[in-house]
Amino acid sequence: MESIAWMAWTLPTAIFFAALACTLALMTWLAAVYPEAERVGVLRIPTTRGDRLFISLIAAAVIHLAWIGLVGTDAIATLPIGEEGFEISSLWLASGISLVTAAFIFRTV
Repeated sequence: MESIAWMAWTLPTAIFFAALACTLALMTWLAAVYPEAERVGVLRIPTTRGDRLFISLIAAAVIHLAWIGLVGTDAIATLPIGEEGFEISSLWLASGISLVTAAFIFRTV
């Protein structure tokens, strides 16, 4: 991880941005193969897949910032990998909540 140490990235941050890049590539492919159609959900406004993705990303940002502010980023477990072990941050729980929220948004909004 020395190549990205200048940005002080953590593994969860790097995984988040890699997943974001993959999601954007998938959405581009879906738009080319299956044309988008607007639909009206619980917000009572017409939304497309791109709109729902944007709402999901904003929700993920809010969830993560609220998690950091309320819970923090302390380790919840340490795996016995390497000499010092590998700590699992509590941000993984926020990421899981964000994924569930995104699935809910795509289904209902």
